[in-house]
Amino acid sequence: MPDNGSARAFRRNGRVVVVGASLAGLRAAETLREKGFTGSLTMIGDEPHDPYDRPPLSKQVLLGRIPADGTALPRRRALDAQWRLGVAATGLDLTEKKVRLADGEEIPFDRLLIATGTRARPWVRETEAGLDGVFVLRTSDDAAKLNRRLAARPRRVLIVGAGFTGSEIASACRERALDVTVIERGPAPLVGALGGVIGSVAAQLQREHGVDLRCGITLTSLEGDLTGRLRCAHLSDGTTLDTDVAVIALGAMRNTEWLAGSGLAAGPRGIACDAGCRAFDIHGIVTDDVFVAGDVARSPHPLFGYQFLSLEHWGNAVAQAEVAAHNIVSSGPERRPHLWVPAFWSAQFGVNIKSVGVPPMGDELVVAQGALAERRFVAAYGFQGRVIAAVSFDHARWLDFYRRMIESATPFPPDFATVDRRPEGLRPISPDFPDPALPSHGPTVTLSGYSPSDQRLTFVPARA
Repeated sequence: MPDNGSARAFRRNGRVVVVGASLAGLRAAETLREKGFTGSLTMIGDEPHDPYDRPPLSKQVLLGRIPADGTALPRRRALDAQWRLGVAATGLDLTEKKVRLADGEEIPFDRLLIATGTRARPWVRETEAGLDGVFVLRTSDDAAKLNRRLAARPRRVLIVGAGFTGSEIASACRERALDVTVIERGPAPLVGALGGVIGSVAAQLQREHGVDLRCGITLTSLEGDLTGRLRCAHLSDGTTLDTDVAVIALGAMRNTEWLAGSGLAAGPRGIACDAGCRAFDIHGIVTDDVFVAGDVARSPHPLFGYQFLSLEHWGNAVAQAEVAAHNIVSSGPERRPHLWVPAFWSAQFGVNIKSVGVPPMGDELVVAQGALAERRFVAAYGFQGRVIAAVSFDHARWLDFYRRMIESATPFPPDFATVDRRPEGLRPISPDFPDPALPSHGPTVTLSGYSPSDQRLTFVPARA
């Protein structure tokens, strides 16, 4: 939009299409209306459900406390939108400015917001993944099916992957008094997201709550009986585990395949965009009519060396969607950057785990408050001499203090006196992250490089 006049005209008569009818898509649409956009608004979603909240699926829903269809997102305002639910977008024509749908229809747009998010990574062998008793957890339908099976009290639940989702599922299963085995490729749960030092605390927590946690182990195959029901799992250490439920928790895949050949810089790591949420094309040139928000986006952040970050965070989806919507209806000088500091939370085994910043970027760690052994602490991460992230176990009230440290590039290790700082926290140590060249379960922040047009990516499907 070259000037304020054209921006005003667009607010009155423009056509906006939002592909992705989940959290980011809904909040962006609401923000468009709040900003005075009165033009045509079309919402496209591949699921048949109205927008719903995903975090409760691995928590309250699997505990049977709320039904899977009871997590609808609250609406901030009426949208006056055309809803196309249950039909996936299959292609994008940037020249003609049209989105192609699975039913053959083409939807024209003046401005497009892509918020297609992620999907669960399935087990690599399709036949085995189709056995009765093999599940993933990402959608409301996934949660409903898994909850029904857990309510039937299976003899043993196998969880493949000890990232945040796998760990939360294990916690729910133990709360339901079900026998649970968790296998993890890495040396500890949450190791890809928080490192081995914090991961060892998570491992102790799981084992003390009765989880049969097996680290350094991978799944080699799943076996069914003659009726197609899961019977057992074969593991990399040569053991065979009898189980009738297996949950594949190997992380997420970004929904970008429908953009193949579109000319956008889209791939397995997401869709590259600038700090204003405008998508890049494959030549690294920013577009002016295609915007990106939520889990599918990868954007640069000045606090983290302008590296492109891919974030699977609820708060990021909301904040980025609001920035994208603001910029869709604003002229150049009025546009603003998306500078939200990443934040994440998880509840498992009676402990609230929260983080700010980008822990996987850290090369040093100190226990700034509390003690690891007590599982009540704050660990601060450093990178090149500054505070880059913090993680808390049942100590979240301090995280805003650490967020301000991150924003102000406070030197690392942080030098301040607290009443609960222990001697173990005085000396920086390695956070013990796994080799970044190897895939790992559960990172909620992915450092995905600098160049939006980088074509030197080799995608290796995750295995257990």
